[in-house]
Amino acid sequence: MITGRQKAIAFFITLGSCLVAVAIALNVSWIVLHWRQAVPLVVGIILFALIIAGLVVYTIFLVLEIRRNEQHDSFINAVTHELKTPIASIRLYLETLQSRDISESQRRDFYQVMLDDADRLLYTVDQVLKAGIAGQKKSKASSSVIELPLLLRECVELARIRHHLPAESLKYLSLPDESQAQVNVMGDADDLRTAISNLLDNAVKYSGGKVNITAQVVPAAEGKVRVEVRDLGLGISRNELKAIFKRFYRAPGREVRKVKGTGLGLFIVRSIVKKHGGRVFAESEGEGKGSIFTLELPRAAPAS
Repeated sequence: MITGRQKAIAFFITLGSCLVAVAIALNVSWIVLHWRQAVPLVVGIILFALIIAGLVVYTIFLVLEIRRNEQHDSFINAVTHELKTPIASIRLYLETLQSRDISESQRRDFYQVMLDDADRLLYTVDQVLKAGIAGQKKSKASSSVIELPLLLRECVELARIRHHLPAESLKYLSLPDESQAQVNVMGDADDLRTAISNLLDNAVKYSGGKVNITAQVVPAAEGKVRVEVRDLGLGISRNELKAIFKRFYRAPGREVRKVKGTGLGLFIVRSIVKKHGGRVFAESEGEGKGSIFTLELPRAAPAS
């Protein structure tokens, strides 16, 4: 189904192309009319080239702004839903507790559901706040030595609890003892915990019907160390592998759209990793074939 914004994008691309074609035709006409006059010929070519370049840049700018506004509207709708749904759920359970006499076991179940909904609210608000901080002027990460395997194991255990997963669904693959000292990094533990947790949450959400995720720390060449999160879920098409790290961006596709989210998690991951002098990237063989998210950081210098 073609949306209003898609029609607007098509209109401006068509209009820009027509204006560029007219400018090129006028430029050719100018060259034909003044090919014996050096100064008018050169000046005309330069001016028409500037006009054509300006039209191209202006058209690209308009199309990007339309797409950015569309992503922003999608983000607002997603956040509104993520906030409204748990609030409505909490209200419903509170009204039930107020108006009915229920057993103690049901009361405990209601309290647990409301706590889970409150956690969902806090998570959404936290994501929005962190995305706002990440979008501001870059600041240096606080520096301390972090044992990356220990941090990853902690994040995996927290993710299991948060998503109510058994150990076999979300596995931490440990390193040999002799490799532990080679994978420490310098940085802010809270920020890196947020980045890794977002990768794990993302893997769980996009795993589809069955969660099968592994997370491990891998020493890399040239003084780098990697955290790899692998899943067997929905996968990512090749042309979306870079775009998914943009703010507000959510990959198209019917199955992906069923997954709730704000389009901020991977943007926050990329911002944190860049602040630590590293990079994050995704790999996938295509839709339905799972994905690998890799967080690469500079390795800490060994203690002297």
